Amino acid sequence: MSICHLQVSCQPCRLGWLLIAADQQGLRALLPGDDPQALREDLHQRFPKAELQPAGPDLEECLANICHWLEKPCGEIPASLPLAPTGTAFQQRVWQALRNIRAGQHCSYRDVAHAVGQPTASRAVARACAANPLALLIPCHRVLRSDGGISGYRWGVERKRALLAEEQQLNA
Repeated sequence: MSICHLQVSCQPCRLGWLLIAADQQGLRALLPGDDPQALREDLHQRFPKAELQPAGPDLEECLANICHWLEKPCGEIPASLPLAPTGTAFQQRVWQALRNIRAGQHCSYRDVAHAVGQPTASRAVARACAANPLALLIPCHRVLRSDGGISGYRWGVERKRALLAEEQQLNA
C-alpha cells in the first residue's frame, strides 16, 4: 500500500518532541524523540513514497490534545482521529492486544503472545512492539519482561520508565 499524501506536524512536549502523521485513513505515526529532524528521517524510512504536507487543523488539534495530556495525564491519551497503523497481520494483532492494556497496568511479552494466540512468539511480540508506529496511542511501553523488569524501548528506556511511573501515580 502506498501513501500519496501524509500530513505531518512536530511539536515540543515533555517527552522531548512528538511527530504526528496522518492520511485520509487516520493516524499513521506518533513518534517521540529528541530531535525533530531525526523524527522526520524516521518517518521517511517508514513511508519512503509519501509526499509530506503540513498538518491541517484536525491533526494539529490532535497533537495539541496529546501534548496537553502529557502535561497532565488522566486516563487514556485522547486520539480524536482514527488509528491506522501499517503493519503485518501479526503486528496488527499485537498492536490491538496492546490497546487493551489500560493505563497503570502492564503485562509481559509472553502475556501478549498468549493474547494473540501465539504462546511461543514472545520475541516476535517484542519486534512488533519495536515496530509500533503509534507510540503512546498503542501503549507498547506497558509491556515488561517476564520478571517485571523494564527492557528496551524503541524511544528510550528513560521515556518508558517515566511513562510507567506517571501511569502508576494515576492509579495510586
